[in-house]
Amino acid sequence: MKVLILGGDGYLGWPTAMHLAGKNHEVFIMDNYLRRNMALETCSEALIPAPNLHDRVNIFHSLGGKSMRVEIGDCSDYRVLEKVICDFSPEVVIHYAEQPSAPYSMRGFDEAKRTFDNNLGTTFSLIWAVKEHVPDCHIIKLGTMGEYGTPNIDIEEGWLNVEHKGRKQKFLYPRQAGSLYHTTKVLDTDLLWFYVRVYGLRVTDLMQGPVYGLSTDESELDERLLPNFHYDDIFGTVVNRFLVQAVAGIPLTVYGKGGQTRGYLNLRDTLQCVELAMNNPVEHGEMRILNQFAEQFSVNELADRVQRVGNGMGLNVKVKSIENPRKELEDHYYNAAHSGLLELGLEPHLMTDDVLAVMLEQVIHHKTNIDVQKIMPRVKWK
Repeated sequence: MKVLILGGDGYLGWPTAMHLAGKNHEVFIMDNYLRRNMALETCSEALIPAPNLHDRVNIFHSLGGKSMRVEIGDCSDYRVLEKVICDFSPEVVIHYAEQPSAPYSMRGFDEAKRTFDNNLGTTFSLIWAVKEHVPDCHIIKLGTMGEYGTPNIDIEEGWLNVEHKGRKQKFLYPRQAGSLYHTTKVLDTDLLWFYVRVYGLRVTDLMQGPVYGLSTDESELDERLLPNFHYDDIFGTVVNRFLVQAVAGIPLTVYGKGGQTRGYLNLRDTLQCVELAMNNPVEHGEMRILNQFAEQFSVNELADRVQRVGNGMGLNVKVKSIENPRKELEDHYYNAAHSGLLELGLEPHLMTDDVLAVMLEQVIHHKTNIDVQKIMPRVKWK
């Protein structure tokens, strides 16, 4: 297929681009280095320096013989995105092009506005460019399980059947995001659902849990092809942060009581999920929502796993509870459905001790790059 990847320089976008190019799809990448620039501005650089996007593409081509087109441009600028879509005529657009950090979105007004303008602007521009120029195109949008929040009922897969005063109807599942970033993702879903209903667009919205992993089959060709691995408090996930803390000899920082439960996903499974969505497109006027994670556990359970594996490797890992900088429930019910992707054929990679050990070994290999000043919380919700 002809696949346009928005945000193709990112932690998920770049591995997706390599994976699909390796499967002989015609891949076009678009990015404006927003996340790289925000990381520089906030002293939150990745653990492993990455070449620029053109160089990455050239390295991948020299090793694997697969080509990709690149456009450095702002996906939230309608005219810039429209030109790319008219030129390439994609059959699939994979939309990763959003500011992905909850803490960044809560730093202050400027960061909040930047998050709002980029995330909603890109989604809105994409909707209109597809509607006007490639109406048969399948939009695959990366959402987040964070849209749902932590409701005291089971989380269904995007939709909820409601019976009220003797009448029934299916609605989008009620969502209660815990940051401005997550709220922009809620608004994305609402925008997409409106244009699907009115104009018959074809959309798959992937509600993804936190992703972990440092490499894929393609990136193992050369270290310069590794994804952007952030471990700081702003762009790093709790898994990445714990792995780096274990190697650096810093106690794993559990926020508050550590009961926060989420659904987690291996990076390799993100590639599977996106490819499954591509290969099983929806019809016109259909919006499919899939909860994208493989297993769920609490922060305390995650810390216990990292500590156990790290100690087995001689790292002497300790765990420390600190004040929670976020406004979130720490003791809550959490049971989310996620059967859709399994039914499409997902074969999950689970977070086994061996998987954690391999990631710890990779972090150890780059131990000299760790900056301990980037790890502790620098942003508070309150």
